[in-house]
Amino acid sequence: MPCRAARWLHRRLGRRGIFLLIAGTGKTCWGVSFLVDPPSTEGLRLLTELCSIRHWSWLWIIAGLVTFASAWLRIGRDRWGFIAALIPPAIWATAYTAAALSGEYSRGGFVAIWYLTSHVGVILWAATVPEHSVPPAPRRARKGKAPS
Repeated sequence: MPCRAARWLHRRLGRRGIFLLIAGTGKTCWGVSFLVDPPSTEGLRLLTELCSIRHWSWLWIIAGLVTFASAWLRIGRDRWGFIAALIPPAIWATAYTAAALSGEYSRGGFVAIWYLTSHVGVILWAATVPEHSVPPAPRRARKGKAPS
């Protein structure tokens, strides 16, 4: 039964949808973690001067929910999910870059590069991957049936 559900989900969502489903779930959970147990705000002064980290958590949660919901849309209409997925890590990368350039947080440049590569870069790449760029694997012949 779990395999049947997984096959149905894969057929329904496709590769892009599965990516959006995973990214949306992750972003939502990341945002909820800021509400439950707020992390250190070191390097995020640019953001925390505007509002608390708990308020910024809602950016991650809303972006995650939009990304998750977009997984269920057809290709072409799912672009809002990719755009929503880009916003929080791009903002965090900006804040860490500003902290590194100001000398406030020496690790900020490395954290910004991490957000730009493992988040923004991967999302941009996934948004350009066509749904059916790889042909399906050939089916194996059934037992007792010789190819004609």
